[in-house]
Amino acid sequence: RGSSPCQAHPALSPGANGEQCPTPSPPGSPGMHHDSCSIAPLTPSQSPRSEARSQQSPSFAVVVAIDFGTTSSGYAFSFCSDPEAIHMMRKWEGGDPGVANQKTPTSLLLTPEGSFHSFGYTARDYYHDLDPEEARDWLYFEKFKMKIHSTSDLTMKTELEAVNGKKMQALEVFAHALRFFKQHAVQELKDQCPSLPERDAIRWVITVPAIWKQPAKQFMREAAYKAGLVSPETPEQLLIALEPEAASIYCRKLRLHQLIELSCKPQPNGLAPDHAIDSSFRQGERSRGRARGGCCRVGGGPYGAVGVDLAFERLLCHIFGEDFIATFKAKRPAAWVDLTIAFEARKRAAAPSRASPLNISLPFSFIDFYRKHRGQNVETALKKSNVNFVKWSSQGMLRMSPEAMSELFQHTITQIIKHIDALLKKPEVQGIKFLFLVGGFAESAMLQHAVQAAFGPVCRVIIPQDVGLTILKGAVLFGLDPTIVRVRRSPLTYGVGVLNKFVEGKHPREKLLVKEGKNWCTDIFEKFVSVDQSVALGEVVQRSYCPARAGQRKTIINIYCSATDDVVYITDPGVRKCGTISLELPELGDAGSPPRARREIRAAMQFGDTEIKVTAMDIRTAKTVRATIDFLSN
Repeated sequence: RGSSPCQAHPALSPGANGEQCPTPSPPGSPGMHHDSCSIAPLTPSQSPRSEARSQQSPSFAVVVAIDFGTTSSGYAFSFCSDPEAIHMMRKWEGGDPGVANQKTPTSLLLTPEGSFHSFGYTARDYYHDLDPEEARDWLYFEKFKMKIHSTSDLTMKTELEAVNGKKMQALEVFAHALRFFKQHAVQELKDQCPSLPERDAIRWVITVPAIWKQPAKQFMREAAYKAGLVSPETPEQLLIALEPEAASIYCRKLRLHQLIELSCKPQPNGLAPDHAIDSSFRQGERSRGRARGGCCRVGGGPYGAVGVDLAFERLLCHIFGEDFIATFKAKRPAAWVDLTIAFEARKRAAAPSRASPLNISLPFSFIDFYRKHRGQNVETALKKSNVNFVKWSSQGMLRMSPEAMSELFQHTITQIIKHIDALLKKPEVQGIKFLFLVGGFAESAMLQHAVQAAFGPVCRVIIPQDVGLTILKGAVLFGLDPTIVRVRRSPLTYGVGVLNKFVEGKHPREKLLVKEGKNWCTDIFEKFVSVDQSVALGEVVQRSYCPARAGQRKTIINIYCSATDDVVYITDPGVRKCGTISLELPELGDAGSPPRARREIRAAMQFGDTEIKVTAMDIRTAKTVRATIDFLSN
């Protein structure tokens, strides 16, 4: 197997040797598009060649990165004239005491009519102050980001549920949030630099988790178009950055004094081990990793702090009953949000060395609602539930012993440790000396302690000082120079279905198609790129296609993907149609062209970027053809 994604069959003249030809697919063949007769893989490019990107980077005056986090979000920016200086956004109004509020909660409040009201702390506080009856009509969204990943069939129509149970299109919700950041950022930039032109002066970067698949990345891009960050006509003004990549770009630039080595953190008794990170780190030792994975093929998993919140919710369901919690959420949504905020604050205070219990105040309306609903007191429920280590305090609080709190972290932390362990066993990361913990959850003393205990013996576990902002700052650096990540590994095997010459004994009879007296084998999976294959930035896979009919205005090519490399047919188990490429063919002025000359369109696909891209050209006229790639309307 050729190691380069561009290696394909030797170039063929159309139909030469009968090796490849137009691909009509027999009716009823699985998953083929009705237009697929117009797909004719003709001449795969002769040699693997890596083409430098032809288009020059447009000039931007400033880069703005938005870190759209699961729990909290924020933006940062840098002027291209002074790239060393990364400016964090202004402090937010109304932050929580004790939380360094460079970021704001990912919480969105819409009016009962569905129009934008507020975002972040403002949304949270306003919702809290609403009359309970009134609050039931308002749409409050929080922690909605992971829904985009967990939805298996994400489309432009996917819906999200507000706390009160009302539904709204996810694209609208995301667009409202992004529009809020755009307005905030543009205002701040104008205050700093009044002469800044609003159009085309800003390059936007939005961060997404590494585990997000193509549809989710495209969804984020569509939401940004809808929010007016950039126009679909200038897609290069918006970059999608992968969270672990952004974090690693930032970590590479750190100086020693900006790092905290976990084994050097002051011990509870005030004594610290006397070694600091030595200069070996400067000499470019191999170092990778992050709280949610991230090395070799960019890894990751849904292992953030939200897992701990869900464990707390399960605990409440266990004590008070699942049906009661569901009813309380629906009838008193604002009070439910208050309860989660109270937990959030205590969660930050959880530490392995802690000996005293943590108190979580239950909102009065929770206590009152439970009494009316169940005809008994919260205290009685606690006693009956037999939950260890959770008691009721006379001040109206849940008293959680350190053991109970630790239990809530257990599942999520175990998953993270397992994930890092699996990564460190891979041959390509042998000899790693440093492991960086970054992202919001890396601020947790519980996680820090667990990772240090598990991996301290094999490598040095390090936390950048402003760990919650690493992704944001790295995303700004990525926007200033997107070529900083030169090679990526493909997360899946991608290809198309083609016809090949039918070979008796090799191809199954049910794949036989007789066309104009020739025997063809249908549904052959022709690979563009293989899973885990290293693909360089700017490297292209080229294929040529001939429209089936003269005068045809559009060709649609189905893209298939698989998590393994041993694919032979597009009908194999594990292969699914994941997207389409559309080529729009302008009418040809026929003057001077040979009669009935076959029209040939060359498509070039890039798999080395954070998003899969396609461009196309009409060979005869050397003109660019409008080509789009779609993973959402599948």
